[in-house]
Amino acid sequence: MDITFNNNPKLSILIPVFYVAWQDDFLTKQEFSALAGFINNQEWLTKAEKDFLKTKIDYSSPPSRSEFFKWKEKIDTLINKSNPANLTELGILIANSERPALSEDDILKIAPVFAKMESELGIMGQEIIAGFKSKTDTVTNKYGTVKSFDVNKLTELLDGDQSVHIDKVKKIISSPEFKLETISDTAEYREKVLDWCKILAKEGMGNYAYPKEYGGKADIEGYFSIMETLSYHDLSLVIKFGVQFGLWGMSILSLGTEKHYKKYLKDVGTLELPGGFAMTETHHGSNVKGVQTTAVYNHRDRTFTINTPEKYDRKEYIGNTANHGEMVTVFAKLIIDEKDYGVNAFIVPIRDKNKNVLEGVTIEDCGHKMGLNGVDNGILTFKNVIIPYDNMLDRFSQVNENGEFESPIPSDNRRFFTMLGTLVGGRIGIPRSALAAAKTGLTIAIKYGDKRRQFGPDGGLEVPILNYRMHQKRLMPYLANAYAIHFGLQYLTKRFVNRKEEEMQEIEALAAGMKSYSTWNTRNTLQECREACGGKGYLSENRIDDLKNDTEIYTTFEGDNTVLMQLTAKNRLGEFRKQFGQMNVSGIFNYVIDQAKTSITEKNPFATRNTDEKHLKDKEFHIHAFRYRENEIVSSAAKRFKRLVDNGLDAFDAANVMHPHMIQIADSYLDRVFLEQFQYKLSTITDEGIKEVMERLYNLFALNKIEEHKAWYLEQGYMEGVKTKAVRKLVSQLCWEIRQDAVPLTDAFNIPESCLGAIVTNKAAEA
Repeated sequence: MDITFNNNPKLSILIPVFYVAWQDDFLTKQEFSALAGFINNQEWLTKAEKDFLKTKIDYSSPPSRSEFFKWKEKIDTLINKSNPANLTELGILIANSERPALSEDDILKIAPVFAKMESELGIMGQEIIAGFKSKTDTVTNKYGTVKSFDVNKLTELLDGDQSVHIDKVKKIISSPEFKLETISDTAEYREKVLDWCKILAKEGMGNYAYPKEYGGKADIEGYFSIMETLSYHDLSLVIKFGVQFGLWGMSILSLGTEKHYKKYLKDVGTLELPGGFAMTETHHGSNVKGVQTTAVYNHRDRTFTINTPEKYDRKEYIGNTANHGEMVTVFAKLIIDEKDYGVNAFIVPIRDKNKNVLEGVTIEDCGHKMGLNGVDNGILTFKNVIIPYDNMLDRFSQVNENGEFESPIPSDNRRFFTMLGTLVGGRIGIPRSALAAAKTGLTIAIKYGDKRRQFGPDGGLEVPILNYRMHQKRLMPYLANAYAIHFGLQYLTKRFVNRKEEEMQEIEALAAGMKSYSTWNTRNTLQECREACGGKGYLSENRIDDLKNDTEIYTTFEGDNTVLMQLTAKNRLGEFRKQFGQMNVSGIFNYVIDQAKTSITEKNPFATRNTDEKHLKDKEFHIHAFRYRENEIVSSAAKRFKRLVDNGLDAFDAANVMHPHMIQIADSYLDRVFLEQFQYKLSTITDEGIKEVMERLYNLFALNKIEEHKAWYLEQGYMEGVKTKAVRKLVSQLCWEIRQDAVPLTDAFNIPESCLGAIVTNKAAEA
């Protein structure tokens, strides 16, 4: 009689091992051979039984589908009736399920040998047993979205006193005229964006920041809110809008005087006078002080002659000029009697009202770009273009009646930086626009993840991908970043709007740093969102491609991010030096004592190893950790720079050596500011539901930043490995907890449905 599992049930002890071996190629070919060797060594088996068992692990002849499922049926029948610790115990249960096939003595002899075999083959028995038991009732499968707070109240918190402007813009961009569509023809796209800008101008959106007597509302904060809200829509529209009403109009308002306001501002605000902002030159980029375009003063007829000396001194990437612009603000070196008086600003016509290019002006199209193809970027070259005396924007410098240069600011450097400082608004608008793009990407990715199901427990339903810990780790920290950056940019905006002269240097440095911080965060957020949506994230209908491509340039314009971070760092180093310069001996002594106290209290073994969750969520711990990093990096940079110079290195070369260190200065400073503003916002919240979820988001932001810099903290001895491990685990746990609120947290952004991708608006993820 042929041997089978039915007529020789003791052999069934190996059924669980056979099932695991064939399931998903769990064992390699060599391990199949090892299993065959194990069977050969079992003295309690006859040769015939050994031969039979080896037929079940012939690598070239797998079991039939029906036999494989019979093995699974036997496992399923017994697995939920008992609690076996490993495959051996399960096999014994199967062997003895119908009648006693293995005696107690047999089991005592066999069990240790089989357990050793499982171990040698790397079979994790307990894990596999748990997998056999899994059905639909798992923690991962049951987790889902829960609205634990009032979404509308959180939207009110985010919008603050700007809700009227924000709601008006959302209503406009949700209208049929603003329907989003993919336009592949660049010329058509540019005209569509121009039409949108005209509608916004007609609605009074363009002149918000201008004085009331020139058709505006004198509301720069309202202008920033409009620009940010528009960024939920098409980003080419945002940039066209920003160039026309921001850069072009605000350059006149900030650098000009009453005569310029009267002549131009009303027409700029209504888009009757389209224009641009011609600062950047092909070969001089971020080095504004090094621009080579000249404005030669002619006292005889009181005019200026604008010239491009060499080919690559041309103005490049100038928005609103390839097709539509009629005038531009040109930054050029003022030359009087062959003497260079530095960079000044001039209004230069480039086209007439019929769009004919004027004599002496050459305009080239920058061509197709990586993104923002609805914006007509141009290249401008000037050859003996004569403009009248009044076209010099003369708030900070003038040419007097005698043809002499004069300025209320005697220092050339101070005048130059004062002039650029008035244009800091662009470095507030761009990070806010970038943040809106990040919020849009997060809303799309998180809502998709909440509906899209993939994999799941054996025999159970597939699980929403947002329930997977790694998926949460990819998205939740960026959600926390979005809220932190939102509060930080609100703080920056308020400071700029209510600025005092003595604060401007700090505000400029803060704006430069936040512009870099926000735009880099958006770049990283959108990449993660694209990947988190899989193939759907690659489809144009779901918007992430446009958001990614359009915001790529955000890290470059209004100042290259790395250059801007250097500016921020220089300011912080300057403040550090100033702090010590103003200290007397007693003050310096007290500072050293304070630093020593910090080391004693924060770097003692208890603090560096403290893994208590209450401590890790303590706001005092967070702010101390952030300030410690900032202070240490700044002070070490100051010492390092001094040492390099003292050792004979030129200051320029020393600064070059210090560049990577400078980025760390700016980054640590900005981390601290965003943390402080998140803490401040939390202190103002009274609604318990909102406070609870915002506390979780805040803790995730703080601890995720600490985890990002754990190597630095370990190097400094500020934390030990046991503490950084605890931080990592808590970050993962917070991501898990925030998951249930993630969709409502994106709902609170209140992004118009028309601005979200098809996978959200069409519920395609459920299909």
